[in-house]
Amino acid sequence: MFQTILINPIYNVFIFLIGITNGNVGWAIIILTLGIRILFYPAFSASIKTQMGMQAVQGELAEINKVYKDNPEERAKRTGALFKEKKISPFGGLLAIIVQIPVFFALYFALFREGLPHIDTQLLYSFVHAPITVTVVFLGIVNLLGIHNIVLAFLVAVTQYGAIQLSLIRSATVPQKLSKEQEATQRMQRTSMLYAMPAVLGVLAFSFPAAVGLYFITGNIVSMGQELVIRQHMTKK
Repeated sequence: MFQTILINPIYNVFIFLIGITNGNVGWAIIILTLGIRILFYPAFSASIKTQMGMQAVQGELAEINKVYKDNPEERAKRTGALFKEKKISPFGGLLAIIVQIPVFFALYFALFREGLPHIDTQLLYSFVHAPITVTVVFLGIVNLLGIHNIVLAFLVAVTQYGAIQLSLIRSATVPQKLSKEQEATQRMQRTSMLYAMPAVLGVLAFSFPAAVGLYFITGNIVSMGQELVIRQHMTKK
């Protein structure tokens, strides 16, 4: 059912995009990533708003957890009341994560399980036609099925660093009520995220086929663009 409802439609969209880009898998990955991020922009925007809301009440949450640490029921009640008062949806950011999962699996299915340039025509809808040629070499130099591409891995790490940096700059504008100890903990967490996440994604991109790195880079660039749009919107307010 998961494949029929989610994987197959995205697989068909992916094959369709390969067709309209003259068989270019790289451009198809970029367009598919952009399309998904644009289509689900409200979900990604809600995710960012949830993050900002959670950051703004960190101090109050810490106080509730401290005062009611021995009373889980009251702690949950107080936490729920705080979220309701501040209009925070704790699960508001889940959709942004969930929508990316079938995209990743569809790409995996197309690139690795089916093994492009082979296309499983039995999975294609009647109005989707398999392209005559399929090119897995992007811009004439990057083999999207090849692994250990150090350049793409580096670009993944750099763009991820940029996306997180912009996110942290935006987060710093959110007023918070934190103790000195909490501020120190938050600084340590931010520093760890700023350097650890790019390193992890860089290693993953190096270990997996280059197509994964291209997917990450495109997503990171879109994330940076979204951060700039949100910052501009916040400035206008």
